[in-house]
Amino acid sequence: MRRSYRLPLRRRQTSFGFALMTLAAASLPLAACAHNPVDPTITAFEANLSSHASATQALQEWCDGRSIAPGATIRVEFVRDSDAAAPADLRTILGVGPGDVLGYRHVRLLCGKNVLSDAHNWFVPARLTPDMNRQLSETQFPFGRIAASLNFTREPLSAARRGDPDCPADAISTHRARLILPDGHPLAFVFECYTFANVR
Repeated sequence: MRRSYRLPLRRRQTSFGFALMTLAAASLPLAACAHNPVDPTITAFEANLSSHASATQALQEWCDGRSIAPGATIRVEFVRDSDAAAPADLRTILGVGPGDVLGYRHVRLLCGKNVLSDAHNWFVPARLTPDMNRQLSETQFPFGRIAASLNFTREPLSAARRGDPDCPADAISTHRARLILPDGHPLAFVFECYTFANVR
């Protein structure tokens, strides 16, 4: 279910806190993991992700290409009672004022029974159509599929391999990004933790 927030948003010291970061050039080491920092499968996964505006589309292509669950369509599963704290500068990131309503979704994206991503999404309902907002509230369709007709682009903000305290322990790759509408207005801020199920 979609939640709406008005200021003050919850704030705490967290790795979310940043304005507009550039994509990190270095990756954290994969200590105690079966994959090393230059694992070609993870590199290919990240390249696939960066080539799509929609993480949903990227995961669908990855799921199909690796036959993770043949014939499966990417779907979401809502995560309850474990919401992330919003970045302190979220309203700056999204280009909205203190009175603007924000939506929030915390979901897992699945290919068949395989959880590929644990994702947090803060978005601007006023920049979506009424039907899109209805679907976000009432359906289990991924955000990227619901909003695809808006032709948004993806602006990477940061990326790392493992080690992010706000991700599940099995996360192999962590990404923060903005989704930008063709008119330049931000549509959403996403924080995505991609799991080991993508590369096993």
